Amino acid sequence: MKIVITNDDGIDEPGIIALEAACRDFGEVTIVAPAGPRSAISHQVTEAGELAVEERRPSAFAVNGTPADCARLALRALCPDADWLISGINAGANLGMDVYVSGTVAAVREATFQEVPSLALSQYFRRHGTVDWEGSQRRAGLVLRYVLDRRPDPDTFWSANLPDPLPGRPADEIVECALDTSPGAIGYQPTANGYQWDANYHERPRKPGADIDTCFGGRIALTRLQLRG
Repeated sequence: MKIVITNDDGIDEPGIIALEAACRDFGEVTIVAPAGPRSAISHQVTEAGELAVEERRPSAFAVNGTPADCARLALRALCPDADWLISGINAGANLGMDVYVSGTVAAVREATFQEVPSLALSQYFRRHGTVDWEGSQRRAGLVLRYVLDRRPDPDTFWSANLPDPLPGRPADEIVECALDTSPGAIGYQPTANGYQWDANYHERPRKPGADIDTCFGGRIALTRLQLRG
């Protein structure tokens, strides 16, 4: 199996290093990822000018572009025979309405347009918390083992959010759940020149049993997302 991995945090970040390690248990891995952080830019693409590409090491390419650029370039030029595209592991959750903003999710959406099965992986952590990337790698492996046997239907793709483990709970249970369409954590405070975002992501509204509630409750939230209505 040939797997392309990408992200929106940048090719040198610990999340993609953990993802690479998890994916190597399932097949041959090619990394095509932004050279630096390109978070929260959704499905932005570069259609004017060139995309600079640097091969940092064998089968690992840093691209001066967006996550969606990386997915396009990987599947059309650098690894056109890929069987899967996996994006992540994002340092932060992509739950509910986050999926429309996330560069991590945009990469897998682009792969789905290219008719390649795809999965986004994101790691939730509480405010001022740190990420146990070894734990994230292990849980990513659980999700991969689950998902690779369940190829998504045409025009659908997977998004998985790994929980911040709660005391006394192993956080290894995978729950297929719906996307929560509750309003996001949106708030602003006035500044001298305008307004600054100010809201508590961790206390955002949530629907029982949907992806936010599942992940915040200490379980792996796995959601099938639809490309076309």
